[in-house]
Amino acid sequence: MPPTPPPPGAPRPAAVVNAEIRERAASLSAEEYQALLEEWAEAVKASVVEAA
Repeated sequence: MPPTPPPPGAPRPAAVVNAEIRERAASLSAEEYQALLEEWAEAVKASVVEAA
């Protein structure tokens, strides 16, 4: 199953992306894993900027 695409606009919360990575870790291709890691990193950056 391909990763859930993020909605346009605000990224999904980092916790949601992290949960998807953990849930699907064994079945992810390298490309899917990389895409989720990039989405997670963007979500973390967005939450840091929001907190600042």
